[in-house]
Amino acid sequence: RARLLAAAAAVVVTAAAARLGERSGLAAGRHSGSVPRRRRHPSNGMGTRVGTGADLALPTTTCRAAGSAGSALSAGSAEWSAPEQDREDDGVESVPTTYRFMVVGLIALALLLCNADRVIMSVAGVPLAALNGWGAKSVGLVQSSFLWGYMLTPLLGGVLADRYGGKAVLGGGILLWSLATIATPFAAATSLPLLLATRAVMGLGEGVALPCMNNLTARWVPKAERSRAVAACMGGFQSGSMVGLLAAPAMLAAGGIAGPFVFFGALGVAWAAVWAITATTFPAQSSKVNAAERRRIEDGGAVVAPAPAATKTDGAVPAVPFKLLLSKAPVWACIVANFVNNWGYFILLAWMPLYFKQVVGLELAKSAYFSALPWATMAVTGVLAGILADHLIASGVSVTTVRKFTQGVGFIGPAVSLVALTFTTTAAGAITALTVAIGCTAFTQAGFLVNFQEIGPRYVGALHG
Repeated sequence: RARLLAAAAAVVVTAAAARLGERSGLAAGRHSGSVPRRRRHPSNGMGTRVGTGADLALPTTTCRAAGSAGSALSAGSAEWSAPEQDREDDGVESVPTTYRFMVVGLIALALLLCNADRVIMSVAGVPLAALNGWGAKSVGLVQSSFLWGYMLTPLLGGVLADRYGGKAVLGGGILLWSLATIATPFAAATSLPLLLATRAVMGLGEGVALPCMNNLTARWVPKAERSRAVAACMGGFQSGSMVGLLAAPAMLAAGGIAGPFVFFGALGVAWAAVWAITATTFPAQSSKVNAAERRRIEDGGAVVAPAPAATKTDGAVPAVPFKLLLSKAPVWACIVANFVNNWGYFILLAWMPLYFKQVVGLELAKSAYFSALPWATMAVTGVLAGILADHLIASGVSVTTVRKFTQGVGFIGPAVSLVALTFTTTAAGAITALTVAIGCTAFTQAGFLVNFQEIGPRYVGALHG
């Protein structure tokens, strides 16, 4: 049953990636034959273009955050060629490959496992507390200990991803959190302090996931597909909540408390092995990407060079210009939006099963099933929000207007719904209010989450972190 549930979530992610590919193919058909050949530029001998004259330009007003800022920031990193091969079109490769969708699908699967591993404790915490005689304070410590580690690594992981590549950082992160997930039930059987430490280590690993997602999609996906790509990845993220909440009760019944931790942790280790073999940080480094697809990605506005080290003779990547970044209002708008979004998101993610059990009065299995519905809704509405955002932009609506509209839906909708929740007295009313709240929250994925790539594409990992 658990494998069937995981397969169902994979279908959601795959459908989103397929939709992304379909829409991209249609767009390509409209422009086929019109893509200009890339001009060759002087190289510094390291496969990087020498000096373009535009290194960093951030917008100075919020209203221009999404439009002019992205093009200005990416101007200095418009081209990059892998030194080991020449990918100029020789007239033979006319049909682009679609390997970028494979990369997006793998990222979505990683985020699915990220959230599935995280929510297992929301379900397993109840029998663990009963087994070990923990009170409400101890259960709260177990839930919050994950965040002790999680708060330390988003910024560090984003900076490392921008400097050394998202492939290595994301692969190392999932390996760390998967091993910590496997160790969780054994730590719980030993002592509460060891369990708290294990959960903190798990948080350290998971903290790099979302900054790496933004880092990799900024490099692998052209601007026209950006909202859908992020929506597909985040669809995996929300599907992980659904899969974990639905599968955990059955796994607990079949394999004891260790069952779900070991199963999902082992899947993460397997994913890390596949990722190490198949993924690259830039499309130009992949043998699976032909010249036509590479041109579509690079000419479409993706980041194609390491943050501006093209003129450095020692090959060192300079530090992220935090002083400049933090002097811009659009950056702070995204940072505050990210904080507010995560504040509500993680509270609901960690405590919703206990809310349905202790406040609404449902038994554990029904509590988990009720908690899964809002996250399933969020996975679907997030994909729809991404499709809507890209469609509006393609129709001529300004990027800034689209981002503000989707962000407004993503914040106002949950605010109204959570206020309504305080007046409900039935399980049906509670699940309706929470489903609407979390479903609307998904619209923020086409708001501030994508906007990080538009206001600072070369430093998107650090900005998100």
